[in-house]
Amino acid sequence: MMKVIVFMSLLVTSFALAAADKATEPGHIMMKPEEMKWVDAPPSLPKGAKVAPLFGDPAAAAPFAMRLKFPANYTIPPHFHPQDENVTVISGAFAMGHGDDAKGKTTALPPGSFARMTAGTHHFARAEKETVVQINSVGPWGITYINPGDDPRKK
Repeated sequence: MMKVIVFMSLLVTSFALAAADKATEPGHIMMKPEEMKWVDAPPSLPKGAKVAPLFGDPAAAAPFAMRLKFPANYTIPPHFHPQDENVTVISGAFAMGHGDDAKGKTTALPPGSFARMTAGTHHFARAEKETVVQINSVGPWGITYINPGDDPRKK
């Protein structure tokens, strides 16, 4: 639990610094892709993912946006979130499926695609090649794995 708290504190600080760097007016952010600061994703995601905070604090009860970068052949096992999650595919080859079996049917989502998962919806995802997605949601963000053995925080 302490690792999660420390990571969330670092993520919040990264969000604040990124926003402060790019603010031209209070609350206004403009950021080019090369200005995004990528750091290791939280320990709640399988190892290998990176995150770039865009705005807001995923630990707070407020809107936020972040980008996630997944390496090739990356899988997020079946899970759900406490809040609705909006996913936009920026680049790569991303696929998502509903249900409790990561080997289930998926829908290929090429760059430009959008997916919305309502709170509590069981789903999973795969990146066939390096992929970037953007998550827009309202915090606090969290992830609960259907099979507790899939939770990387427990490994």
